[in-house]
Amino acid sequence: MRDNRSGAPEPVRATGIPGTSAVELARSVARGERTAVEVVQAHLDRIAEVNGELNAIVTLVPELALESAAAADKEHAAGKAAGPLQGLPIAIKDLMDTAGIRTTYGSPIYADHVPTHDSLIVQRLRAAGAIVIGKTNTPEFGAGSHTFNPVFGATRNPWDLTKSAGGSSGGAGAALASGMVPLADGSDLGGSIRNPASFGNLVGLRPTPGRVASARPGNAWDPGSVLGPLARSVGDLALMMSVISGPESRAPLGIDEPGAVFTNLRPASLAGVPVAFSWTVDGLPVEDDVTVVLAEFRARLVEMGAVVTDVEPDLSGADEVFETFRALEFFDGHGADVLAHPELVKHTVRQEIEWIDQLTARDVARAGTLRTDLFRRMQALFGEYELLVLPTSQLAPFDIDLEYPETVAGERMERYYTWQRSCSRITATAMPALAMPAGFTPGGLPVGVQLVARYRGDAQLLAHGLAVEEASAEVMGARPPGRFGEW
Repeated sequence: MRDNRSGAPEPVRATGIPGTSAVELARSVARGERTAVEVVQAHLDRIAEVNGELNAIVTLVPELALESAAAADKEHAAGKAAGPLQGLPIAIKDLMDTAGIRTTYGSPIYADHVPTHDSLIVQRLRAAGAIVIGKTNTPEFGAGSHTFNPVFGATRNPWDLTKSAGGSSGGAGAALASGMVPLADGSDLGGSIRNPASFGNLVGLRPTPGRVASARPGNAWDPGSVLGPLARSVGDLALMMSVISGPESRAPLGIDEPGAVFTNLRPASLAGVPVAFSWTVDGLPVEDDVTVVLAEFRARLVEMGAVVTDVEPDLSGADEVFETFRALEFFDGHGADVLAHPELVKHTVRQEIEWIDQLTARDVARAGTLRTDLFRRMQALFGEYELLVLPTSQLAPFDIDLEYPETVAGERMERYYTWQRSCSRITATAMPALAMPAGFTPGGLPVGVQLVARYRGDAQLLAHGLAVEEASAEVMGARPPGRFGEW
């Protein structure tokens, strides 16, 4: 076993259905070794055991889930081909519409909202055989990378109940890390998949924009907010990508490659591969306990044979790009609700509308030019390096009672989301980013890294991730201490 000086808990060897990988669970149901009802019930039992302390799944529909599982078993027994996610339970992020299941978007405005239609990602998951069992917690309208809202309260981190689970897919991350679901969906603008992955010792992919199509209303040409998967292994992540990615006629940025590009992936060796390693994501403050883990991860890459060079990429303009287009997207999606019900939203959400009022046409035009320049600089970087590696979060999971970290490494954060710039700067580049476990602080809290690849290089990125995962088996296999790791 790898030296445990970094503070990692001893890996808990998973037992039973909730401890089985998504890949193996789906295969076992398809082969008739398990039934969908058996798999769903085992996860419902796990939810009953631990969700009360974590508050990760905020709406649960056990009867509906078991009915759907029984119907799936009946159809499978009658000869219907098994789907790639056959019988797997999944709880959908509460920003995504689910037909007949309450969807609040984390807002009191929608506390009793029940959609009549599934969002596209839910349609694809159901078509692949997944069983929807409920919804996972998210901040109000997904605003911020700490999961709390006045409808359901805060989601706690399974690694330490006094810490944040990250966000905005924090409920998804906590449910995964504690064995309540085998896979989870997320959405990511400034790090909403990647930060929960980092805080939960999980993997999460922010795909190239358009890779996972969306039919949502609003500005479909905006590459900022994307949908993607979270999982406990890269293999499980690839399985989910094979289902949720693929072209869609309503998505103008959609990529025409089918989801099949993510099936049968094999580890891609890093031996001789040129890797750029960034310690600070172009000058950001990073806490010391994160930097120590980064050094361990860098050494691991070298042991794998990668040709690692310290490089701070030129990300100038990235903050302006992100903040400008984030403001536009937020106003487009939520401005009417905030203006109509200012008393029902948190002050940071109201601030978003104030910031949009300060933008001018010249600001937007300048941000567009900066985004183009940034994209081309990154493409040039990937002409020299195969991967860019950098911290996912600039600090370890923080206290759950904070609204957001106001300082990082002694440096004050200007806005409620600027502590996530290690993620949001990568968002501005439009490059795909795979968040992976890197190690643990001396106090036993997870720390993650991002592996970033060239535009549309998602499949090769996951193939490299598989190789890194093999070299990091003890980290990837670790489970939260105490009852949350006993599954």
